[in-house]
Amino acid sequence: MKKYLKISALALLPFVDLLSGSAIAEDHSKTLSAIFAEDQKDRKIMESGQAYDWESISIRDEEREKSVRELIEKGKLKTGEDYYHAAMILQHGVEPEDHLLAHDLCIVAIGKGEEKAKWLAAASLDRFLIGIGREQRYGTQFGSSRSFNPPRLLPTDNQVPDVLRVEMNVPTLKQAREAEEQMVKSFNEQRKANRK
Repeated sequence: MKKYLKISALALLPFVDLLSGSAIAEDHSKTLSAIFAEDQKDRKIMESGQAYDWESISIRDEEREKSVRELIEKGKLKTGEDYYHAAMILQHGVEPEDHLLAHDLCIVAIGKGEEKAKWLAAASLDRFLIGIGREQRYGTQFGSSRSFNPPRLLPTDNQVPDVLRVEMNVPTLKQAREAEEQMVKSFNEQRKANRK
């Protein structure tokens, strides 16, 4: 009887490892979700028009990027959502390599069924291309060379068909240009209101 109990306990060890591995993977997913939520909270402050401390946000971005890179290096990303969250953090990096890695992570996320990663795959590729001095392909990036100039659609390859943009959950080039017009209008209205 004792032999039987020992064998049974040993036979269960792989299942215990599997269950604990699943719990650990879930912990990493929760960690990534929390990092992602913090990142998005900073973005909402920036988009709200409230005053924000760009230097503090940049420092938090660097800390998040470091944490995500560690999880990637240790092979802790498992789900499509994990890859998507990691990509979102890295696409806020400053180096073109950050944006390219974010794009690669999105490809994996899409392969794992994460639909939200399509737009981010396009945006991170656009950021990479702009970072290396080329035109963006999808038209997701807007920018201004000076704080007193309105944001403009950055140079975009108009040879990319809109059907591809639509498949990537990105506005058509016409819609991007309309968004640019709206941004310029809002910028000028805000600037005029601030002068009063």
